[in-house]
Amino acid sequence: MTDSTCLPPSVRSRAELDDLLRDIHARRREFEALGHIPQDIIDRFKALGVYRALVAKRFGGDECSPAEFCRLIELISQADGSAGWVASFGIGPIYLSALPVATLETLYASGGVDQVFAGGIFPPQPAQAVEGGHKVVGRWQFSSGSMGADVVGVGIIPAVKDQAPLPRMAVMRRDQIRIEPNWDVMGLKATGSNDLVADGVVVPDEWTFVRGGASSLDTPLFRYPALAFAAQVLAVVGLGIGRGAIDEVLRMAGNRKSVTGAPNLGDRIYVQLEVARIEAELRSARSWFYEAIDDVWRVLMAGGKPEDHLISMLRLSATHAARVGADVARRAQMLSGMTGVYESSPLAQQVRDAQMVTQHAFMGDITYQNAGAMRFGLSPLPGYL
Repeated sequence: MTDSTCLPPSVRSRAELDDLLRDIHARRREFEALGHIPQDIIDRFKALGVYRALVAKRFGGDECSPAEFCRLIELISQADGSAGWVASFGIGPIYLSALPVATLETLYASGGVDQVFAGGIFPPQPAQAVEGGHKVVGRWQFSSGSMGADVVGVGIIPAVKDQAPLPRMAVMRRDQIRIEPNWDVMGLKATGSNDLVADGVVVPDEWTFVRGGASSLDTPLFRYPALAFAAQVLAVVGLGIGRGAIDEVLRMAGNRKSVTGAPNLGDRIYVQLEVARIEAELRSARSWFYEAIDDVWRVLMAGGKPEDHLISMLRLSATHAARVGADVARRAQMLSGMTGVYESSPLAQQVRDAQMVTQHAFMGDITYQNAGAMRFGLSPLPGYL
């Protein structure tokens, strides 16, 4: 299922990864019924290196490149979109790197490099200033992967307002907060994107950071645009799902007998034409997605700072990739006829999951507005770059 040339250094064993991907694909309906990715899969992600992939080397992590990490998430997403989405929160160390270095040293010394970070940012809640830090009270939505998290973060509005236009997050142990299961949606059902509820947790100031703010670490990975990277690790889930949908049609083609006596799927001219089209479109979107990453990475590796237009291309190519992935999944399902409408068919789930990726705020039409404005030399809205 995998190509060894695509495996990032964090993955210790190709055979182990292949075995995990087969298991994930076979258990996808179990995951949906459960409503989250079970702990045994999270533990296997940890063992493979998913959650240490982006931890700084100074703390014992692998500090992979953005492209290496995205390729890993893409592979997992081919097997199951929800599993890929939850694995994508291996980006946590990038967010957390905005914490003070001393706090990071404490975090990794106490919990190791394979910790899972999840968060609920919106809506940011007012936090009262108290002795010892910020008193955190409230409820936050869309905390994907929190069921398997070791550490969580929630959006707060400090009593002394930040100058930054981006939300501040308060970090705490998973056992300090309550998860309210209420994730009842059409797709990505197994991401466990439930609400987080805090009832007066006191979080020291040094355990808070501005989401998307400047990193406390100074290596190329931690100078990579954090918000763009956050969009990319989610968009690449759509690319993986699209690839999985094409693979599913190809698996069906050789042995599917039509109830009407029509030729096998792979022998039909219109199917051959459409598979070629969606293959070309998916590969084109994927190529630009990774090209945009490489353009920025080369600048960072040379010690430079990427220009704004390069960062905009990260955002635009991510939104484009997510939408192409969803379109490819839908068109692949259409080729399957009635077979693809049954819940037993992976195509039904792939269509729902891919569409959910496009609904994320990072992949909204606002991306096109901002990217288009910048092409005319205008300033984008805050939070885009």
